[in-house]
Amino acid sequence: MQTPIVILFYKFIKLADPQVVALAHKEKAKDLGLLGRMIVAEEGVNATFEGEVEKIQEYIDFLHSDARFTDVVVKQSAGNGKAFTKLSVKVRDEVVTLGIKDFDIQKETATELPASELQSWYEKGEDFVVLDLRNDYEIASGKFENTVDPGLANFRDLPEKVSELKHLKDKKVVAVCTGGIRCEKATCLLKREGFTDLYQLKDGIHTYMKEYPGQNWKGSLFVFDNRMTTDVVPTPNKEIIGRCVFCENATEQYYSDDSVRPSKKILCCDSCYSINGAHLRLSTTTG
Repeated sequence: MQTPIVILFYKFIKLADPQVVALAHKEKAKDLGLLGRMIVAEEGVNATFEGEVEKIQEYIDFLHSDARFTDVVVKQSAGNGKAFTKLSVKVRDEVVTLGIKDFDIQKETATELPASELQSWYEKGEDFVVLDLRNDYEIASGKFENTVDPGLANFRDLPEKVSELKHLKDKKVVAVCTGGIRCEKATCLLKREGFTDLYQLKDGIHTYMKEYPGQNWKGSLFVFDNRMTTDVVPTPNKEIIGRCVFCENATEQYYSDDSVRPSKKILCCDSCYSINGAHLRLSTTTG
């Protein structure tokens, strides 16, 4: 039996008919038995699906058959057949929520830095920092060398955090996120706020991990599905950097801590779960 595939893709493009696009993709995904989620907005699309290899390929062919999406980069990793519990395709105001929609993404976003160039910077000892624009709990299980964590509980908190990053404005900064979509928007904001030497990792952390496994990225990549983390490709001798919030032992197991509101995701080892599990539940996605 073949291992299911999880795909991740997005594109910022002005859509006059987001409802029509959403319906077409929902019907196609449903026909192919795919599960996952897709958000469609006037600013573009953002999606992740899981399915059988042949079905996923048929969906990718369908996606690329639309002239608006022929150039979409579709990232793939191994699934487990349980990454999602349902199919959800919705029309929203934004494909990734920052609360600012007036960016001209194509003109304002930062220069793309291919994974190969980032690798070269590390090898040459370039003076730069990595600004990780994911949520703080995502960074807990994996990050690049030289990472600055802005402490985001949610991506939409970035506008309020920019003032705390002003010490980076004149440094060489590489913005990173899972697949690239958050960086596209965030770097528009950062450039408006005066960042002068700013880049974004092309096609995200996912692509770097695939091309350079076990190198300047440490740990695993958090994903918004029931796998919770992925290595993207097999990574022998992977270093686990995630630490249990109770005892600091190495772990990559996420739980939802319901002792606070809103509930938050934390890393917890098996031993500490046996002690503190009353208010913890295994983290899963609802999609």
